[in-house]
Amino acid sequence: MEAKLLVISAGTHRRLGEVLAYALAGIDHETVTPAALPPALAGRRVVFAVSAGAWGLEEDFCRLVRRLRESPDCMEGSSAVVLVDGEGELYTKEAARMLVLAANQAGCAFPGKPLVEGTGSLHNLDVLSRRMGLPQAAVYRETARALVRRLQDFVPPRTARPHVLLLHASDHATSNTLALGGRVRELLAGDCEFEELSLRNGAVHDCRGCSYKVCAHYAQQNSCFYGGSIVDEVYPAMIRADVLMLLCPNYNDSVGANIMAFINRLTSLQLFHSLHDKYLYAIVVSGYSGSDLVAQQVLGALCLNKAFLLPPRFCLLETANDPGSALRAPGIGARLARFAASIRAAAGPADG
Repeated sequence: MEAKLLVISAGTHRRLGEVLAYALAGIDHETVTPAALPPALAGRRVVFAVSAGAWGLEEDFCRLVRRLRESPDCMEGSSAVVLVDGEGELYTKEAARMLVLAANQAGCAFPGKPLVEGTGSLHNLDVLSRRMGLPQAAVYRETARALVRRLQDFVPPRTARPHVLLLHASDHATSNTLALGGRVRELLAGDCEFEELSLRNGAVHDCRGCSYKVCAHYAQQNSCFYGGSIVDEVYPAMIRADVLMLLCPNYNDSVGANIMAFINRLTSLQLFHSLHDKYLYAIVVSGYSGSDLVAQQVLGALCLNKAFLLPPRFCLLETANDPGSALRAPGIGARLARFAASIRAAAGPADG
């Protein structure tokens, strides 16, 4: 991978220009705009620097996302992080999730927590400001600099035989999502160890929003206020896993309630167990449309927030309604084979 950073600068920078200058000081880099992107972005370390403006859809940003969507191999072998600056309180996270999904589907990997954002007021940095003892503007600069340096050092881990945790809340008798997950498991049986957990087996309470002190108290015991299957089964399985594969049917353009409760309850585990070296994959099946919305929700919650590593093309997105119809979809065999091969290539043993 080329050592020189590539900065893709989208939008008219005001405050972000100063943050970028601080973050990139002393680092060898080149800067391009979406209108002047090179034909290929493969094998690069990329900093996406986006000024989202007041409304989140600046012309430069739209041009960038379109280029990534229409060039599905243009970022093969690349890794990236994202800086997003807004003039208002909305749309920075929306822009980040849209951009990360587009780049990821074009072959780009993202380290855990690859986003630093600044809303118009910078109130989104209030908690970090108190923890770091710095004004919000200083926190913005320092976290941007730390993110760029993490990108420079980012090397995805490889495992001789990855341990894959299949996590779902579906019924084997009717679920298209589980059928696709089962086929991927068959394709990787010689390369990975698999463990399957169903969140249907017992009540899954959502997070109650404990204080940090209370959450940390339980986390020191690998536990949580509610206990139950999340603590007894899911936490130990997550610690063992090299790869988390979520099987996510689309429920009203969202993951299901039990999957969402699992995501929310990860905070306790995360306090004392790093998730940065754990790969995130997902299979999303929609009965009608909207798989991209669910994929953005999953990567937003578990990569941008909870710090899972996002490998290239982390999600398989399909549309199927009647039970069993997903495995009869035209071309599904080839798509499943590519998805399995991407897992093998990203998380498995290094070549040679």
